[in-house]
Amino acid sequence: MNYINLAKIAKNALLRNKFRAFLTMLGIIIGVASVIAMLAIGQGSKKSIQDQMSSMGSNLVFIMPGSQQRGGVMMGNSGTQSLKLADAEAIRLQCPDVTAVSPEVRSNAQAVFGNQNWPTTMFGGNTFYLGIKKFEVESGRLFTDKEIAGLAKVCLIGKTVAKNIFPKGTDPIGQTIRFKTVPMKVIGILKEKGENSFGQDQDDILFAPYTTVQRRFLAIDYITGIYTSAASEAKTSAAIDEMTEVMRRQHKISKPTDDDFRVMSQAELVKTFTSISDILTALLGVISGISLLVGGIGIMNIMYVSVTERTREIGLRMSIGGKGRDILMQFLIESTMLSVTGGVIGILFGYLISSLVGSLMGWPVVIMTNSVVLAFLVCSAIGIFFGWYPAKKAANLNPIDALRYE
Repeated sequence: MNYINLAKIAKNALLRNKFRAFLTMLGIIIGVASVIAMLAIGQGSKKSIQDQMSSMGSNLVFIMPGSQQRGGVMMGNSGTQSLKLADAEAIRLQCPDVTAVSPEVRSNAQAVFGNQNWPTTMFGGNTFYLGIKKFEVESGRLFTDKEIAGLAKVCLIGKTVAKNIFPKGTDPIGQTIRFKTVPMKVIGILKEKGENSFGQDQDDILFAPYTTVQRRFLAIDYITGIYTSAASEAKTSAAIDEMTEVMRRQHKISKPTDDDFRVMSQAELVKTFTSISDILTALLGVISGISLLVGGIGIMNIMYVSVTERTREIGLRMSIGGKGRDILMQFLIESTMLSVTGGVIGILFGYLISSLVGSLMGWPVVIMTNSVVLAFLVCSAIGIFFGWYPAKKAANLNPIDALRYE
């Protein structure tokens, strides 16, 4: 059996019907291109989420209020006032694997300057808060511990707020804005961060001492969250255990089921959203892979037609000594050529589509080598699988019946 001669025969047979061969390959081309493009978009989204969430600090650990049971009724998170300033102080003193701690409070209202106003959120924290959340002061200064103690009416503003309430060319630093009718002096501008993974504008904020927000705007004696930085990413788990133990002591909780707080880390959020992204990517791949199956059915269909059209040729080859396995290999090589050629073209189109999506639409795309290899192997397997039955049918033809076929 001379495989080179069989390959030449198969190639000549396909070239005799170029347009039909192209239409047959089209299903494979579309299938492979869509699989590569969809997986590239899925992987790009996953990497974007990981990068953006990691930019907030992979060693970020935070505590939020949990559900509380009052009079046999389970209260929602929004109705709890379980976190106190003393909790943040206890964590700072008693957790060796925690390097920075800040309480957090927040208030929503209109920021007003002159005749311009903008709906935004004012976050309150201490001098460690910006470092924990990976914000930077671009110009101006951060408030001091003395200003925190004195409930000073000072704030830093994000770029979005500055752009929407201050006229172009105006330097916000030193200006006085109003927030819930309270005058606040702008002492700094935060460096631009852009949108996060959820499409939220991270520059649409005001930042002030937590005491100012707590007392002047909210009139509360509790805090809404505690943000911390673990000593390193490797020590995040140890920091979570330490914080959980301290919080249970602070709140006199003996059973974990009675916890009125939740300790979470940035790494856990990254893991959660990564798993969701993996599921969506797999779903996209499966949906795109259906077109590969359709392409395989097209190959089987055209090979059946080819066998029927070339029945006399098959009979002639058998009558001069051709064996069944030679006929079988000839048609298998034809179907594999169709599939592999379509796969190669599909890979090129997959790269092209991914690049266009990334450049024109601004979506993050990451083309994984293993997805390209997998798509190529699958299309090769499809050529063999769907070409086998028509090839087997051709190999089993009776030479005499084949020569008599009209």
